Amino acid sequence: MAMRAALRRLPGNFSRRLPRLSPAAQLSAARLVWSSGSPRALSSTSVLSTALRFTDKHEWVRVEGDIGTIGVSDYAQDALGDVVYCGLPEVGQKLEQMEELGALESVKAASELYAPLTGEVIEINAELADNPALVNKCCYEAGWLIKMRLEKPEELEGLMDQSGYDKFIKSLEE
Repeated sequence: MAMRAALRRLPGNFSRRLPRLSPAAQLSAARLVWSSGSPRALSSTSVLSTALRFTDKHEWVRVEGDIGTIGVSDYAQDALGDVVYCGLPEVGQKLEQMEELGALESVKAASELYAPLTGEVIEINAELADNPALVNKCCYEAGWLIKMRLEKPEELEGLMDQSGYDKFIKSLEE
């Protein structure tokens, strides 16, 4: 609830630019796009934004094989302000889609985190224990939260792509 209120108060002038992927990650993202069965088409969308999927709770997921890396969007980290604590699940914990997986606390508010997909937690970002501000500095790279082995990859189709998420954010600002 506190995050929703904070998100509504945000000005619409923060950067929505996503960071560039490393060459290895670009290749993985390209494989994801090509393996989706979609026809070939030219696009001005970056490989990173094609590879990310978003929830309406502002989590993102990047899938490589059967592993999903999960974090919070730039919009969410900006709305929260300076993150001072990350409460994350234990490795081995099984999560259902949209089940609460932890929380972020900032100087402004606390916000629950939700699993965008069903699976088992296989890794947590241990660096966040000592440096939770990584969520603010680079939410799509070093500020990721957890990695999970996906059990229902078909759930990915129900999440928003970058364009859909941008429209969703715009609707919140109106």
